[in-house]
Parts: sequence; C-alpha cells; structure tokens
Amino acid sequence: MRNEGIGSWPARRARKTPHRTALVHHGHTVSYAQLADRTTRLAQALRAAGLRRGDRVAYLGPNHPAFLETLFATGLLGAVFVPLNTRLAAPEIAHQLADSGAKALIHAPDCAGLVGAGPSLTVQVGPAYEALLTADPTPIDEPVTLDDTCIIMYTSGTTGRPKGAVLTHGNLTWNAYNVLVDVDLTADDRALVSAPLFHTAGLNMLTLPVLLKGGTCHLVESFDPAATLEIIERERISHLFGVPTMYHLIAAQERWESADLSSLRVLNCGGAPVPTTLIDTYLRRGLAFLQGYGMTETAPGVLFLDAEHAAAKAGSAGVPHFFTDVRLLTPDGRPAAPGEIGELLVHGPNVGPGYWGLPEATAQSFHDGWFRSGDAARADDDGYVTIADRLKDMYISGGENVYPAEVEDALLALPGVAECAVYGVPDAKWGEVGRAVVVPEAGADLDPAALLAALAGVLAKYKLPKSVVLAEELPRTASGKILKHRLRARHGS
Repeated sequence: MRNEGIGSWPARRARKTPHRTALVHHGHTVSYAQLADRTTRLAQALRAAGLRRGDRVAYLGPNHPAFLETLFATGLLGAVFVPLNTRLAAPEIAHQLADSGAKALIHAPDCAGLVGAGPSLTVQVGPAYEALLTADPTPIDEPVTLDDTCIIMYTSGTTGRPKGAVLTHGNLTWNAYNVLVDVDLTADDRALVSAPLFHTAGLNMLTLPVLLKGGTCHLVESFDPAATLEIIERERISHLFGVPTMYHLIAAQERWESADLSSLRVLNCGGAPVPTTLIDTYLRRGLAFLQGYGMTETAPGVLFLDAEHAAAKAGSAGVPHFFTDVRLLTPDGRPAAPGEIGELLVHGPNVGPGYWGLPEATAQSFHDGWFRSGDAARADDDGYVTIADRLKDMYISGGENVYPAEVEDALLALPGVAECAVYGVPDAKWGEVGRAVVVPEAGADLDPAALLAALAGVLAKYKLPKSVVLAEELPRTASGKILKHRLRARHGS
C-alpha cells in the first residue's frame, strides 16, 4: 500500500479488526470492513467521474457516516476534502465552494437549499449517494504521502470572512498520535460524537483518534443535552468531547444527579476556557475534565491538561501535547518570563502550512517558523500555560491591560449567570471600559447593578465592567466560540 495518508486508515484498520464496529448512526452499525469497502467504492466512483489527486471534494451536512466515507475516499485519491459548516448561509457556502475550487460536492438532503448551483458533480446523500457505492471495490493504490494536502478546513471567522486552513495528512496523523499519547484511549472506547465533524475538534480530537485506535463512534446530527444523558446510559458511552457550553447544558438537566454516568471515562473539553464552577459541578459527580487548547491551523491540539493536574492547575490549558512545542513572546520579541503575558507561538508536525490561496496571510501567521496563535498567554514555573485571551479581545483601561476571559470567569461564578461575554467599549475618561453581556439562568431575575456590586472586591477596579446588558443568548460559531463582533453590533461598541 503506497498510501500513507488518512485515506488508508479504513483498510489498515479492517485488516486488524474487520468485524469490530466503527460507526453507529440511528441504530445502524458499520463495521471496519464495511467502512473500508464503502470508502473504496466511493473513491472508485469519484475517480470514474473525473476526480484526480489535488482536486477538491466538499461535503455539506450534519454528522453522518457519509461525511467520514467522503473524507477517507478523498484521501484514497490524493484529493483534498473540504468540510462545510451547515450553519452558514447560502452566500457563505457559495464563497467557500468557489474559494476552494471544489469540483464535487456531497450534501445532506436538508442542506439542498444552501447549495445553489454547486459544482458540476453534486450528489445528495440518499439513493443517489448509495448508487455511487455500487462502483468497483478494487483497492486504489494512489501514492499519497504525509506531506500531501488532506483537508481545507475553513476557520470559524470570528473577526471576518473565514480563511481556508490547509492541513496535510501528516498534520492530522501527528495530531492523532498526540491524542493517543495524552488521552488513554482503548479499542473498547465508545465515543459520542455530537460536536460537528466539520469542526476541527469533533473530527480531529475525537473521531479520528478513536477510529485509529479501533473504537466505536456514535454519530448524532446535533447536540441535545437530554438525549446525551440517555445515549450515555443506553450505549455505555465512555468518551465525550464538547465545549463548555455543552457540558453546562448537560449538567443543567433535571436528571443530572440521578443519571447513570458510570461508563464515562474520558471527558474532553475545549474550544473555550472552562469555568471553575463547571469543573466543580462535574467533580461532584466524580468526573474530571481533560482540558485542552487548540486551533484549526494546528489540527488542532496544542496544549493539554490531564486529569491528574485538573484540580492543582485549574484554569490552565496544560502543557504542550507530546509532539508539539510552544513558546511565549512579549511584544518586543523576547521570551516571556513565568507569569508574564506573551503571544503563544506553536511548532510541531501538527502545524499546518498556511491558508489556501492566501500567501500574505500565511506569511504573517508565522514568526521564524513558529505559528502565531494571536492568543495572549502566561506560563507558571512548572510550564503550565494559561490562555489569558485573544490579543485582539484585550482592551486597555486607564493604561492597564484587561483580558475579558478573567472577568467572564468571575461573572460565571455568580448565582443566576448562565453565560456571559465581556468586551471593551470606548470611554472618554479611561480610553476603554468593559461591557458585560449576561445570559441569565432559566427563572433567574438578575439585576445588572447587583451583578456589578457582587464583583467589587473580587477583581481589581480597572477590570470591573462599567455596564451590564442582559440578553437571551450569545452569538456563537458552530464550534462554540463567541462572536464578539456580533456582540458589539447587537449591544453597542
């Protein structure tokens, strides 16, 4: 087999554990042998339709076996997989199809209205898709190396139009190795995949490592907190991944205290800082988070905090993954001392080569071969790194740097606060001051003035927001990141 890439994984897994279950979807199971067969047939069908190495194949739809089959089949051809975010509007989908130059699109029936004209080869999941899988099952032996491009994954676009992050087969493979070293996965693990596969964490931190190890992935189209508890109990789920919001909603269910969670072994949490109150809620049920920090551009794992240090290093994102390195640089380019804020830079085989078709943006994202995260962080004497905030989200009030994440953590510790976000707004006296947008818990009657009073003495005066706005929800990306530019548009800047 001359294919070293992701596309070869189903066949490699099938020769070891052909009859083990790889995927479960709506009660339908797919063994590793079946996954390899379906992947090969799809690759043959795409090749017969004219797809060749380097061509882009897009997928639009919620979590479904066809997503992974398309990813692996594309990898068998040496083509490039382009997962699309189902939460985007039709013009945004059209831009990413055009920007990537996709020659083929496979999409879910519910997404037909988002597709528009689409590429010349557009196939809907269902009978038309299954018809492709009647193709010749003869294995394809296209040479693919770890340096070949595997995927173009568009970033969340928290500040503007998303950029296509290029990730190689090696980037995804080394990230999976990092996960297998730092997370104690076994072939008996049963993972619930409710985070979207089109997002880097759901795909690369959970699904691919579990499949590499030979475990089982239970795919659900979307996250539902009540259903999550039912699936955990019924399927004896051992492995979860989610963003803090998802875990908060699970713990808010009436059945939280009585649910049978004895099968849970790995609770991985990322995408945003994990509030200390949420950590405590799960510790009371005997469950400790594995926390992490990453970016689409790094495939995505960068930092990892294991369960052993979850309490002692609470609030930290941990130390670098095994095959990854980080450094912190101050604005004047020197290494940050312990406790000092600096920009987090990343180096390792999981770091992607840059952005699709954007050489200037790619060049600006690297410093001396290290990827610039754009995040402000500090390390303690033991090397554990805490993410202070996005550099662009930091604001300066009266000459002092304020990192909203710290203020948000203090707000989340107050009774009745379900979610919150803080950003800087202009102020005639101080230059900038904080504005907090707070989502109350169900039934809570919050008073903005009382919230501000409760923070007094908890934070330095210059960190205290000067205004609080109550809201029903916070605008978020599909991966759970808060869209602060939309917050400013809604609630004033």
